[in-house]
Amino acid sequence: MPQILVIDDDPAFNLMLSAFLKQQQYQVQTAHSAEEGLRLLRGHTFNLVLTDFRLPDKDGLELLSMIKVISPTLPVILMTTYADIQTAVRAIKMGALEYLTKPINPDETLLLVQSTLKKKEDVPVSPQLSANSAFVHGTSPEAEQIDEFIQLVAPTNLSVIIEGESGTGKEYAARTIHENSKRRDKPFAAIDCGALSTELAGSELFGYVKGAFTGALTDKKGQFEAADGGTLFLDEIGNLPYEVQVKLLRALQERKIRKIGSTTDLDVNVRVIAATNEDLLKAIHNGQFREDLYHRLNEFKINIPPLRERNGDVLLFAKHFLQQANQELEKNITGFESDAEEVLLHYRWPGNLRELKNVIKRAVLLTKGNTISLQVLPPEVVNYKPEPVINTESIRMAAGQSETNLKSITERNEREMILKTLEQVRYNKSKAARLLNIDRKTLYNKLRQYNIEA
Repeated sequence: MPQILVIDDDPAFNLMLSAFLKQQQYQVQTAHSAEEGLRLLRGHTFNLVLTDFRLPDKDGLELLSMIKVISPTLPVILMTTYADIQTAVRAIKMGALEYLTKPINPDETLLLVQSTLKKKEDVPVSPQLSANSAFVHGTSPEAEQIDEFIQLVAPTNLSVIIEGESGTGKEYAARTIHENSKRRDKPFAAIDCGALSTELAGSELFGYVKGAFTGALTDKKGQFEAADGGTLFLDEIGNLPYEVQVKLLRALQERKIRKIGSTTDLDVNVRVIAATNEDLLKAIHNGQFREDLYHRLNEFKINIPPLRERNGDVLLFAKHFLQQANQELEKNITGFESDAEEVLLHYRWPGNLRELKNVIKRAVLLTKGNTISLQVLPPEVVNYKPEPVINTESIRMAAGQSETNLKSITERNEREMILKTLEQVRYNKSKAARLLNIDRKTLYNKLRQYNIEA
């Protein structure tokens, strides 16, 4: 049965409209303020929102923009006693489905509701299953603050730094900013700076011209040119080679790029969103990141907390990934057994949302009944115990070597030391490998050996 949310601060009108819709066999929830409506949207699945334009804490356009952050595809109908054509046009441009003038006509309203829901009946709309369906909107205070920050910065042209551990959803936050910006009809380009060498970074970011070097048989567009007019997402910006940081700063300040091998500049109009899982201020202090580039990127900062600090969201996220896995694997698992929920709540989730998604997908694949049980969850999740405090100084003294040298640590303590080091560098695997005195390949082998998601 379709779920409708009615937001109106007039109790009599709210009661009248909800009663009318219930008579038409719709399930209805009501809210008397914008904030109350947003709380319901974050915690429940709705197919349609009908909201008054004049609310005590927000106007309809402001509320509409926040709804589109939580669920970009959720249909919204604005209702008002002020038949303002300009406001109606603005509302439609911002994503409102329709604009009704009070006093509303019951037959007209019912026809609009029916036609809207008919378009959506094959694709249920959910605040967690939005167009940007891999980004999960929780109900914890931390999640609400993230949504608020995204809503504030999205319509601007400010450069943004998104901080957070690996797997927390930084790219999906960046995509949500883009989808709710004035650039949403232009390209969104993403590049992993951690995978770029000094030689490759220049050509990937700025492109090159034919004949610039051996093998340059044709002109190549860089990501700046590909994202012109839109948004460029630079992931793991802290790993960008220092030499390339100089060229990036120039591109941001002058809005010009020069392709490798070219003698002329190319104008570009790109908004840059950068993400990092390391402390850039510490990298500046260590001479690994340019301070002027940091300040140019840091016009606005969003921190995405790790999953272990958002306990109120774990089960909500798990149910979201359950829905995704059901669709992908063509199954119909209805939920989790109570002991499985307890395990999910108490596990530390070092790999954050990425690890949780993989665990749920595997569990759905293995489940033969209707609910997920302990038996289909990974042993490291089921058998998790809070990690004991490790006296690394004692280990160092006993070994006579650096506390982060894996060669001096017994196998019994390897997993704990790897986890500790990953947390210390905010899950930057390149830095973790250096601190542990091993190469990246050995670190990846250890991660697989100990079932560590990072």
